[in-house]
Amino acid sequence: MGLRIGDIAPNFKIDTTKGEIDFHEWSKGSWVFFFSHPADYTPVCTTEMGRTSQLAGEFEKRGVKPLGLSTDTVEEHLGWINDVNETQNTNLQFPIVADKDKKVAALYEMIHPGESETAAVRSVFIIDPNHKIRLTMTYPMAVGRNFTEILRVIDALQTGDQFGVACPADWQVGGDVIIPPSVSNEAAEKKFPQGFKTVKPYLRYTSVNK
Repeated sequence: MGLRIGDIAPNFKIDTTKGEIDFHEWSKGSWVFFFSHPADYTPVCTTEMGRTSQLAGEFEKRGVKPLGLSTDTVEEHLGWINDVNETQNTNLQFPIVADKDKKVAALYEMIHPGESETAAVRSVFIIDPNHKIRLTMTYPMAVGRNFTEILRVIDALQTGDQFGVACPADWQVGGDVIIPPSVSNEAAEKKFPQGFKTVKPYLRYTSVNK
């Protein structure tokens, strides 16, 4: 059975571009954006690594640590980072896992034989401060990730945790949120003194300030 939302993200110890890490110790108390890419010195991956680096401030203010992975060595990663910095006008500082033996890729099921027998697809795991997997996404090798969406779902997860709400389709920070059906109207009146709008008994909107 593969990894599912709600599972504890498996721990591992491995070399990275920032030295060896114990994943659970390294990530303790933080959210994690853990993402794999097929290989170093490849075009789409170069843009993704660059974009993650460019968004360092956005991840930091959300309490999120990015962690990249491919099945290359630390030395290969370090050489490639120079290209990423040059071509994407950035200064990449987050660690990249050197999974040359494919152990972590296997643990997280990042290799899909229909795409490649040896290279990881573009997997995304959003992991919370309790090491719980909160979201997964998988992109094919030829399609780069949508980082606007990655930041949006992190915002949605954190908003849901903070206020006990759900987020509707295409939700953005500042938009109305949904009161879960498990919350009675009486409880909702106490929990959301700012009020709420009832469209259907199961569909009630309110506003929160993250």
